[in-house]
Amino acid sequence: MQNINENDFSKIDLNLVIVLLVMFEVRSVTLAANRLYLGQPAVSAALKRLREMFGDALFVRTSQGMTPTPRAEQLVQQFTPLVQDLHRVIFTPTAFDARHDSRTFRIGMSDWLEQWLMPELLSELALTAPKIDIKVVAADPWQAIPLMEQQQADVVVTVGDEASRDLTREKIARAGFRTLWSAQQIAVKKLTLEAFVRHDHALVSYRGASESALDRELQQQGKARHVRYVTPHFSSLPLLLKQLPLFATVPQGLVDPWREHYDLQAAPVPVKMPDYELSLLWHNAQHDDPANRWLRDRLRGLLLTKAR
Repeated sequence: MQNINENDFSKIDLNLVIVLLVMFEVRSVTLAANRLYLGQPAVSAALKRLREMFGDALFVRTSQGMTPTPRAEQLVQQFTPLVQDLHRVIFTPTAFDARHDSRTFRIGMSDWLEQWLMPELLSELALTAPKIDIKVVAADPWQAIPLMEQQQADVVVTVGDEASRDLTREKIARAGFRTLWSAQQIAVKKLTLEAFVRHDHALVSYRGASESALDRELQQQGKARHVRYVTPHFSSLPLLLKQLPLFATVPQGLVDPWREHYDLQAAPVPVKMPDYELSLLWHNAQHDDPANRWLRDRLRGLLLTKAR
């Protein structure tokens, strides 16, 4: 706080200001005591402290009651709006009106979650929250925790189960994987394990690894696949599948739009694959913020609907 010496406030009892305002209104120690549910001696003691604080009598006894001095009138004029503002800050809950408030939310997510979720979220917001803007922040599962610990996003949509004492993770839904390919590149009507390992694969790896849990499952069955292409981005896969004889195993949320827009084939993965768990992640400092709660509600509902 600029130009404020915080130590000055240690000498001040803000209740004295309330006594001053009530005394100015009722012009009587007795009536002020009744209004404040205090004894008359307590109000008299408060008035004595006020006089010492401001070096002024503040109120003088006359036939019309306790008449304020010019200094008291000046103080009341200055204090009244401050106390009203203080009362509003303390006792008026922070509200968020999505239909009328302007706000930019930062949502952390990987590119496949952005493809899967954002078109529907933005369509909903265009109707129900037209002044809300969205900024997507790149956040793969390894980036999610440090991103939120540094509060570089309002909410992260992620997979995995990494934890931090500074954050809250809410697990929303589970979903699985599907394998995609182009019928013009790979002439397979029913995806078998033999066909799966016979052709090359494209793999999404955020850390550049050339194998995944799928490869470990293949090894247990005495099989192996050849990963020809590794990328940290799902968005490059559809066009690659259209032009090359490759399989790509992707989250099931991408399957329907990719089949529709790129005329790809899809089938269950021919080996056992663990499901992924979709979560919301937010900083504990944002837990009770009305705007952040509203955003989490929107994302939670969208994830539950899309993961069915």
